[in-house]
Amino acid sequence: MSPESSTTAARTVLVIGGGAAGNAVTILLRRAGLAVDLVEARDDWNATAGSGITLQGNALRVLRELGVWEQVEAAGFGFGSVGITTPDGTVLHVQNDLRTGGDDLPATVGMQRPRLQRILIDAVRDSGARVRLGIRAESFAQDVDAVTVRFTDGAEGRYDLVVAADGLGSATRAAIGIEVGPEPTGMAIWRIAAPRPAGLTRTDLAYGGPAYIAGYCPTSADTIYAYVVEANRDRASVPPESYADEMRRLTRHYGGFWPEITQHITDPADVNYTWFDRLLVEGSWHRGRVVLVGDAAHCCPPTLAQGAALSLEDAWVLAHLLTGTDTWDGPLFQAYYERRIARVRPVVEASVQIGQWQLDGVRDADVPGLMARTMTMLRELP
Repeated sequence: MSPESSTTAARTVLVIGGGAAGNAVTILLRRAGLAVDLVEARDDWNATAGSGITLQGNALRVLRELGVWEQVEAAGFGFGSVGITTPDGTVLHVQNDLRTGGDDLPATVGMQRPRLQRILIDAVRDSGARVRLGIRAESFAQDVDAVTVRFTDGAEGRYDLVVAADGLGSATRAAIGIEVGPEPTGMAIWRIAAPRPAGLTRTDLAYGGPAYIAGYCPTSADTIYAYVVEANRDRASVPPESYADEMRRLTRHYGGFWPEITQHITDPADVNYTWFDRLLVEGSWHRGRVVLVGDAAHCCPPTLAQGAALSLEDAWVLAHLLTGTDTWDGPLFQAYYERRIARVRPVVEASVQIGQWQLDGVRDADVPGLMARTMTMLRELP
């Protein structure tokens, strides 16, 4: 039976949060004929937030399923290797990346994060979903058959399912009684978008110097995003007006392309400072008919560049399960969790471990081996 002819086509779904996971699950469920409302707390739908994003092949595989791969390919910058350099820019080793999305997709695409968001926004709009911006879900009342949701604008809706894609600080997660929340790992990252220097065609990572990692990723024919990772500091000690000065203080010690990049670190408003967090909800990702996806259920440091990919995979797997049956119940939602946790847990643990080795100064850590094992696992379909 096709999803369009199934009784699921008459069902209603509320998606809370318009990031990668929320947008993706909305597109997929609308394609199957379900009625979907999407609410996003921000009036601008996060269309301008962020500098850059690294999309591994398993993320690209889902974006292709969403029907946006051609736009992503045209807007981003594809490449297939990563370089390891000394702080002065000397290249020590170039490693070909594993194509985790299959041999017919690039290993990696770097993109400007706002550009990816706009592509997904357009796809959500084209899907016919009902979108309301500047709105939050305020309360949930569940019975056996549905969830009644009251919104911050006073409106109320009744849904067969609520998908909580409202991110790391998910208010929905807390509202349904899941008390676990994100924990800092001890590291923080400075990020900025900048013009692409001539000859910069892949990610390079420098270990050592004043930061744990200094790296960059091409995000289009003309742009990159650059980042440095250090131990996290008390945010009160780092006023936002000092962000450009603080990032330059770190990057000016690096060679290679870094002197040219550093010249563009001038406006503190262009610099993003974020702590690394970890989160993994255990046991189940649902309570009744409210189900978590993406950062609401898990997050990890970007040491493996898998945050967006795991969130997109969540959306794909959940949509596949929902549209493949007429029975939406606890066993189905638990099957979703068990299918995802087996894949998500090793990625979260490996991402955290790589950072912890750096914090602990472990010089003989098997980072390449751990990365290779994890990425090989991700080549399999989610």
